[in-house]
Amino acid sequence: MSARPIVILGAGLTGLSAARHLPPGSYRLIEREARVGGHAVTEEHEGWRFDRTGHLLHLRDAETRAMIEGLLEGELLEIERRSKVWSHGVFTDYPFQANTYGLPREIVRECLVGFIEARVAAAKSSRAPSTFEDLILGQFGEGIARHFMIPYNTKIWGVHPREMTASWCERFVPVPSIEDIVQGALGPPRSQLGYNARFLYPRRGISALPEALARGLHVELGRQPVAVDPVERTVTLDDGERVQFEVALCTAPLPRLIGLMAERAPAAVRDAARLLRHTGLWYLDVGLERPPRTDLHWAYVPEERLPFYRVGVYTNFSAELAPPGRGSLYVELSSRSRPDMLELGPVVARGLEEMGLIRDASEIAFTIPRFLEHAYVIPDRRTDGALRTILPFLEEHRIFAAGRYGAWTYSSMEDAIVMGKDAARRALEVHGG
Repeated sequence: MSARPIVILGAGLTGLSAARHLPPGSYRLIEREARVGGHAVTEEHEGWRFDRTGHLLHLRDAETRAMIEGLLEGELLEIERRSKVWSHGVFTDYPFQANTYGLPREIVRECLVGFIEARVAAAKSSRAPSTFEDLILGQFGEGIARHFMIPYNTKIWGVHPREMTASWCERFVPVPSIEDIVQGALGPPRSQLGYNARFLYPRRGISALPEALARGLHVELGRQPVAVDPVERTVTLDDGERVQFEVALCTAPLPRLIGLMAERAPAAVRDAARLLRHTGLWYLDVGLERPPRTDLHWAYVPEERLPFYRVGVYTNFSAELAPPGRGSLYVELSSRSRPDMLELGPVVARGLEEMGLIRDASEIAFTIPRFLEHAYVIPDRRTDGALRTILPFLEEHRIFAAGRYGAWTYSSMEDAIVMGKDAARRALEVHGG
């Protein structure tokens, strides 16, 4: 085995998982922040605890579930999803496409007829959808597209679905049967649809997960990579240390990694990295003076007139996320611009009041705007080609990109942990070879 270490850049879930699957002493785990977790961290404010928006564990892989349950024994809550869609002045059950009961009758009819027409058309065509918009119209029809799928996804992604490809969403967008659609138009749902019908959550916030993964690991916190040389296989840190590696695992956003290489990456790779698109996210942490006035975990908000696309209720995940007798929310904003809270605050409060989540603005103890630079990668027609240029170049130089932002993919926290394990296996194959 080589004397050079496996260098892991980033101590989020993927990097921590990779380190846990490597022999002690074989790696250096370098994190630029002062704490582990990446986006999966919990902030504290005056007794309230806030994650960086909703971070809920939807676990399908038995091995990963067993590991997490072992690490967080006694800390995990298992919760059955309670989520709704707020549109046209009413709450309907999630997913919208299978639960139009309660909407105005003309909208229910439009959605139902459009869905059936789309299914009839699909049966006559074998053409695969080329864009996310094509998939929406082909799977769900004009009505569901108009009243939920197009406006909601435009708000969350910051681009119209016609700009996105369709291949990413099969697992995350539930497609009901005609029976489900008809039943959901006639009355309340009989069963839950979607990948997130049940989830696990640590009672004191999602930080418990990366902190548990980090136990027993040596993590170098507060160390900022400032250059990566793929040819010499070195990482230069902000204090001037030059770390040589045999293999590197990078979980940082892919364009950032290529930027650290500067001229050491070929022009074609640098050009490809510039094609990768992502969206940032402004969101609000909201402390309430009283418990929430709903039992919902979160609600989707597709209408353009409201400045947010999703509202979650932290204290319905766990009462321990706020002081006794208080509550908390997260509000995910549609605009990518820094919010002017003097202007936006009253508008958000009126929207929460309209939804019945608060009685009026006097129930809001405080509102804290926060920003995630990388919220979602945007899969568009140029993404796959760019990745076909970048990833082979990296692997040729024994650099493996992993995680949502490293591999530039839409994925869950469970996926991040599994990708870390797989990256560790690949690194060992090279490191020990």
